[in-house]
Amino acid sequence: MIIRNERVATDLRTSDFYYELPEELIAQHPLKVRDSSRLMVLDRESGSVEHKVFTDIIDYLREGDVLVINDSKVIPARLYGHVEGREEAKIELLLLKHRELDIWETLVKPGKRARIGSRLVFGDGLLRGEIVDIVDEGNRLIKFDYDKSGGDNIYAILHKIGLMPLPPYITEKLEDKSRYQTVYANKEGSAAAPTAGLHFTKELMSRIEEKGVKIARVMLHVGLGTFRPVKVDRLDEHVMHTEFFSVSEDSAEIINNARANGGRIICVGTTSCRTLESATDEQGIVHAMEGNTGIFIYPGYKFKAVDALITNFHLPESTLLMLISAFYNKEEIMKAYKIAVEERYRFFSFGDCMLIQ
Repeated sequence: MIIRNERVATDLRTSDFYYELPEELIAQHPLKVRDSSRLMVLDRESGSVEHKVFTDIIDYLREGDVLVINDSKVIPARLYGHVEGREEAKIELLLLKHRELDIWETLVKPGKRARIGSRLVFGDGLLRGEIVDIVDEGNRLIKFDYDKSGGDNIYAILHKIGLMPLPPYITEKLEDKSRYQTVYANKEGSAAAPTAGLHFTKELMSRIEEKGVKIARVMLHVGLGTFRPVKVDRLDEHVMHTEFFSVSEDSAEIINNARANGGRIICVGTTSCRTLESATDEQGIVHAMEGNTGIFIYPGYKFKAVDALITNFHLPESTLLMLISAFYNKEEIMKAYKIAVEERYRFFSFGDCMLIQ
């Protein structure tokens, strides 16, 4: 099953979501304390803009609300190796999506060394792979082979030889790998972190629950679908890569009960938002399900499940910026981003945060 939203007719262009961002505002490293980042609060009803610290998020949450978190865990998905028998023929690999058994969809550089039938070697032979197909936009399907006699699975091998797949705009070395994971990360499979969740500490999560806010875990393994650049001029011509998601019976029940009792549904991050919107019917009922979603949310989309959104500051012309523009409106979001630049907020994965309520 693949979930996609119905296309919304629009005259909006990709260039409508461009803004100027000084390079020095791109955060190169996480702050020492996760919840010490800045928080911009946008109120959709009053139009107000407030400047807070992330720990203040608890003041905006009420008893009976539900905080929806994506508990996908980033895997060390970046591998460096070579073509079998040709150590000089270097290969860089990024695992994007688990397809079946030990077959993964991957991004391979350079592509000219990644023909069907090519065999690749990583970690001095700890992991080997054969390219079995070429799929969307040149991505390769690779069937991996490794020693299973010791009980290892591919995730154990990746933790031995793989690197965390930091985005290309982060050029400084990450000293602590755990800082590119949320404190509640549980299910391995993402090629990038659901970064809005990076601001939460275990202590803050406990305080939120003590206030009477329920936590609902959903899962979307973040891949290219979230970060793939929009290469078309018209928004309604862009097609998202699909990503695997799941919503459990327990989480669906927590959310539906809260909605029935007047509680708000507050998503942590665009990935949690896309997951809920994929699993919610036209009556606003969330259903337990799993599958692949290619939902693309841009202005004109009618939200079915989400009442408030916690999210980082996103790249110009990105699908993430388009999603939050759909949740509020494009003009107010672009004004808020202009303010964020003027106020020297930190942008992107390790940057500051926004609450849209």
